[in-house]
Amino acid sequence: MSDPRTTSRVLSHLGVMVVVSAVLGVLVAGLAIPFAGVVGVGARNVAATMDNLPEELETEQLAQRTTILDADGNVLATLFDQNRVEVPLTQVSRKMVKAIVAVEDARFYEHGALDIQGTLRAFITNAANSGTVQGGSSITQQLVKQTLVLQATTEEEQAAALDDTYARKLRELRYAIALEKEHSKDWILERYLNTVYFGDGAYGIQSAAKHFFNTNASKLNLLQSATLAGLVRNPEGYDPTDNPERALTRRNVVLQRLGAVGVLNSKRVDRLQKKPLGLDVQRFSNGCVFSAAPFFCDYVIQYLLKDDALGPNKKSRRQLLNTGGLTIRTTLDLDYQRAADTSVRERVYPRDTAIGALAMVEPGTGEVRALAQSRPMGADREAGQTYLNYTVPRKYGDSGGFQPGSTFKAFVLAAAVEQGIPLSTSIASPQARTFQQNEFPVCDGQNYASTQDYPVTNSTGEGTFNLYTGTQQSVNTFYIALSQQTGLCEPYKLAKQMGVVGLDDRDKWMVPSFALGVASVSPLEMAEAYATFAARGLHCTSRPVTAIEDMAGNTLKEYPAKCRQVMQNSTADAVNDVLRGVIEGGFASAWALEQPSAGKTGTTQDGKSVWFVGYTPNMAAAAMIAGANQSGTPVSLTGQTVGPNFISSASGSGFAAPIWGTAMRAIQGQLPDTAFVAPSASDIAGVPTTVPGVSGVSVESATQQLEAAGFTVSYGGYVDSAVAEGLVAYSSPGTGAIVPSGSTVTIYQSTGRAPRPQGGGGGGGGDRGDDSSGNGNGNGNGNNGRGNGNGNGRR
Repeated sequence: MSDPRTTSRVLSHLGVMVVVSAVLGVLVAGLAIPFAGVVGVGARNVAATMDNLPEELETEQLAQRTTILDADGNVLATLFDQNRVEVPLTQVSRKMVKAIVAVEDARFYEHGALDIQGTLRAFITNAANSGTVQGGSSITQQLVKQTLVLQATTEEEQAAALDDTYARKLRELRYAIALEKEHSKDWILERYLNTVYFGDGAYGIQSAAKHFFNTNASKLNLLQSATLAGLVRNPEGYDPTDNPERALTRRNVVLQRLGAVGVLNSKRVDRLQKKPLGLDVQRFSNGCVFSAAPFFCDYVIQYLLKDDALGPNKKSRRQLLNTGGLTIRTTLDLDYQRAADTSVRERVYPRDTAIGALAMVEPGTGEVRALAQSRPMGADREAGQTYLNYTVPRKYGDSGGFQPGSTFKAFVLAAAVEQGIPLSTSIASPQARTFQQNEFPVCDGQNYASTQDYPVTNSTGEGTFNLYTGTQQSVNTFYIALSQQTGLCEPYKLAKQMGVVGLDDRDKWMVPSFALGVASVSPLEMAEAYATFAARGLHCTSRPVTAIEDMAGNTLKEYPAKCRQVMQNSTADAVNDVLRGVIEGGFASAWALEQPSAGKTGTTQDGKSVWFVGYTPNMAAAAMIAGANQSGTPVSLTGQTVGPNFISSASGSGFAAPIWGTAMRAIQGQLPDTAFVAPSASDIAGVPTTVPGVSGVSVESATQQLEAAGFTVSYGGYVDSAVAEGLVAYSSPGTGAIVPSGSTVTIYQSTGRAPRPQGGGGGGGGDRGDDSSGNGNGNGNGNNGRGNGNGNGRR
């Protein structure tokens, strides 16, 4: 009794023969009509059906792997729906070409769309063995099927591409005929090798060669080629990483086939079959998790997903990134990234109820050099992992940010200088002071619309301070009083212009407490903002990408620096001079660099976050530690053990500055040796300035010298002096005195007569210029933040 399954299988193959004969018009009398009679199908009907099918198959661009590179061209990450890198046939080893043709379609270069001889052979062989032992489809037919499957965009199209019906076989056959008419055999084979799946996530011959043997398709040897050629028939079943024995057996079948078609002699086949597979498996990670800079990588993707030039919507942009075979060139420096990672991880651990983060931005370009955070990327919350990017603004990382504390005082400082308020301005700043909120000017000539009291206290002492000392000691009552003078509008607008994007709600953030950092921001925003000071008032928007190239290496889009001058050079120079005092003798002096550096500490009133934002003339970095549970909700740092340290009292200088300092010291050797530009005494009032010596010169010449130094000159009349008549005898303040620019210096003209000695004292005579110089120096030092006395500044 016959096996019904065998009968069904025979009938199926007979049906294929009918289609073959009807379409190609081959052996119509002797083959098509009898087979049609067996299965009840008329050859004329089959041919009519074929005429109604589409005549061409549109072959879309194959999905290819996108590569993200750092600034030096090192691979940071790969993105793909299908791990494929397309290569031309000329870059495929001839051994590989011979192996795939031998095992899949030995007569490929001899027949048309359908190999009648091969199909008959497969039909007879498979029927005799009660199973599919040998494939009958040509390489062209296989390519058609693979193409229809890959290009299916709906479940219905997927089902139709895989449906085991004569309708599908007819459609594939018609498409195969069209491909053979439109394209050369080499084009079809090249497309086939780039299309087929080789298993374990590798699509196309280049990715397969790299994945299984760590070589290029052009370098595949005979054994490697035979292994890969054998995988195409059943990529999962023959996967050498899971089934090495089956893969070896299948490879040897390919070697035997190479012998059967005359490529190899029997002795060589026997010798090669004894060789091992010789795998050298390379894993290609998809996405950012295993990147050397996972959160920078994520920032790059989110940045590009918001670029309208890459597609009409987010879905189309993501598809381009995952299938376009792009090369994305970024700004990341791996040396800086390693320094940032090390510094953060040494001081904040993944499971801490706190987050450590650091962002580095290059002044004058906006190029983001590094982003690091203490919680690694991943889904294991118990291990401290997260997918939230705490280093970037909410629009790129979904984190709400954290309050930056007194780092916002720099915006009030800059606004004050821009408005012409002298750096020497003194403000009495008690330990505690209550302000009236409606006494703070806002925009449009109005005052803040609240009559409530606003009590402010200091954590750093009390006294009378100027803009140097009030900043360096971070005196709260000083800065709130200074905010009354500047108004809230200008500091708020300046912060936004400098890159603090989290300030969009003016009514919410333009408040009397603005200087104390009540808005929520990210490290990247603060690094970008302070980079503006380093670039002498030139703000450059942060950017992680410099260019995107297509699979052929053509530039699709460049991302140039977007910069705008937001304050005068002289204003930024003055701010830099003030903020240098925070590091050079101030709270963060323990983390001073070999290069000139400036910065500002920040600590919130409730101790939930601590910051240090600092910079050299060519690199800005913002370090933060913020108390946060596993969901990112802010909590106090006080009383916690964070990293190796117990925090009894949170401070930016004590805990955030070490993160900044460690990272910056690691890279300072790679930074150009550049000095800050000294603030112009003629442009900025209150800059500590040395009075030049003018004794012995004309009044006109003395006036010119003093005005050039930034002083206002007053004429004091004639005095007795040994200096020649008509020339300047001395000035007050005198030669060498350090006084604020904009101060008045009085010059005295000589009569040419030496002053008479005073009687009874003896030795009381002398040049009054010396006395005046001494007095001037004493007075000057008492009025600025860089000398002695009340200043107690950077010295």
